[in-house]
Amino acid sequence: MKDDILKLQLAAEHWTPEEVLRWAFDNFGPDVAISSAFGAEGMVVIDLASRVRRDFSVFTLDTEFLFPETYSLMDQIEERYGIKIEKVYSLLSPEEQARVHGASLWTRSPDECCNLRKIEPLRRKLSELRAWITSIRRDQTAFRATAGKIEWDAKFGLVKINPIVDWSSQDVWKYIRESGVPYNPLHDRNYPSIGCTHCTRAIRPGEDARAGRWSGFAKTECGLHTIAPLPAEPADA
Repeated sequence: MKDDILKLQLAAEHWTPEEVLRWAFDNFGPDVAISSAFGAEGMVVIDLASRVRRDFSVFTLDTEFLFPETYSLMDQIEERYGIKIEKVYSLLSPEEQARVHGASLWTRSPDECCNLRKIEPLRRKLSELRAWITSIRRDQTAFRATAGKIEWDAKFGLVKINPIVDWSSQDVWKYIRESGVPYNPLHDRNYPSIGCTHCTRAIRPGEDARAGRWSGFAKTECGLHTIAPLPAEPADA
């Protein structure tokens, strides 16, 4: 599979998001799912998927610290697209995490908190799949700059599909407005990137779009997308 993906990567860069999604659904069937936190990009991918296939799977990492607006948006998505969102949880409840690791872990070690509430649950979910679909874009963070539309995820050991990786924020919002796609109302209150309530704030004028995530820490990623690219085949000696 790794070798097949490496050969396909360059060709896939010329595909439209719909073509990428169709390839994913045709090749992996029930063994591929969309992972979404329901940001603007995530809403675009879900809407694009609905135009390619009626029955598709969506899961989310429910940290149990999400904004009420995010939970409300999930309800809207299920009704609009006729799907059931699978919520994947940490093995520790918030109360158990506080007992084991101390109260407000995110204020002392946000990486550890993300590992417990996002990365470990994601690893469990991805072990059930052969491919996952994300809504990342290359210009969001340095870690995402080299992501391909189709790639091998060495961190989790499966195929990773990023249909709108080459889109800009302007592309995303143009699609949302022209297609009437629902989105989180927090975006209208200067929250360009939305995660947990404890680690997300509105950004100030002039700040980077991800400045509101883990404010006060040298952290811009929860760790889900910090993967090493698949190495190229060695040249002949």
